[in-house]
Amino acid sequence: MIGAGQLARMTQQAAIALGIGFRVLADSAADSAALVTADVTIGDYRDYADLAAFAAECDVVTFDHEHVPLEHVEKLVASGVRIYPGSQALPFVQDKLRMRAHLGALGFPVPAWSPVESTAQVVAFAGQHGWPVVAKAASGGYDGKGVWVLASAADADALFARGGVRLYVEQHVAFSRELAALVARSPSGRSAAWPVVQTVQDDGICVEVLAPAPELAPERAEQATRLALRIADELDVVGLLAVELFEVADGVLVNELAMRPHNSGHWSIDGAVTSQFEQHLRAVLDWPLGDTAARAPHTVMVNLLGGTGPEAAELGARIPAALSDGDVRLHLYGKAVRAGRKIGHVTISGDDLVDLRARAHRATDALRGEPA
Repeated sequence: MIGAGQLARMTQQAAIALGIGFRVLADSAADSAALVTADVTIGDYRDYADLAAFAAECDVVTFDHEHVPLEHVEKLVASGVRIYPGSQALPFVQDKLRMRAHLGALGFPVPAWSPVESTAQVVAFAGQHGWPVVAKAASGGYDGKGVWVLASAADADALFARGGVRLYVEQHVAFSRELAALVARSPSGRSAAWPVVQTVQDDGICVEVLAPAPELAPERAEQATRLALRIADELDVVGLLAVELFEVADGVLVNELAMRPHNSGHWSIDGAVTSQFEQHLRAVLDWPLGDTAARAPHTVMVNLLGGTGPEAAELGARIPAALSDGDVRLHLYGKAVRAGRKIGHVTISGDDLVDLRARAHRATDALRGEPA
């Protein structure tokens, strides 16, 4: 796996049970997965020589992020490396302008959008679709970064004055909530889908996932699942595909795509028969895919973000308090604590969604070290 963040760390855990020899290409020995993986190569994912040397020791290569230069991936594929997702799929997550254009051309529901290079173009778009509009970086954005809500031409002027970013604008969608559909697809075309989940965002960061999405109409859940499976087929995705969705009055709209294990699927480690991390390995190896059914009526996943209090860095001492609820499952990523940084998550499963949410948040509150 190229990249050694928390996604690689959790994939490594799944690899152990499957008997898979797992190695990571890490930026440093302090990376989340490098701390717990036996076979670690330190290298630069932007350097072709490092990538080629790493791939030469692997049967199959995959990613825990989407930032490897496309020309390097194309060269690896041409040299015979089995790398998933491949160079035919990655462009659509590396370049959101290309993703929007391609999905729209294929007839998938997306918000109204347009590439922009000037304030005048933003104003023209707003004249058709109304203020505010949402501006997005064409590449590199995540967790709310690279997204700006523009309420006026002055806001657009300020954004363009920063420079250096390819932009597009979207209609500000009046959605009722955000959903995510997670699917897996193998090279031979086998596919599987987990229950559609609801994601809860705070300042652009996913803070909570409810699985399955509560009170989601069966026909809406089926629509979202079919859409994700069709996108995986159309883009020839191998491995995991997460489709982030806006639920609107008459259906769903595609917001973002990710071709790797995804935050919206962390609940599956404890809440599904087959976790997204095990399934990703099964898919890229073209092994039979596992059962994706939920193990309980509800599973709640809450992200643990670094706190701001003076005791926030002393995480270890607070773990027993979080585990005082015997149903809470804790997953820490081995990352240095910084305010707002994802450093772990908790999950809890059961019958009463309101109670589960309260207990999951009580556990993360205990871990954050915030002042009482």
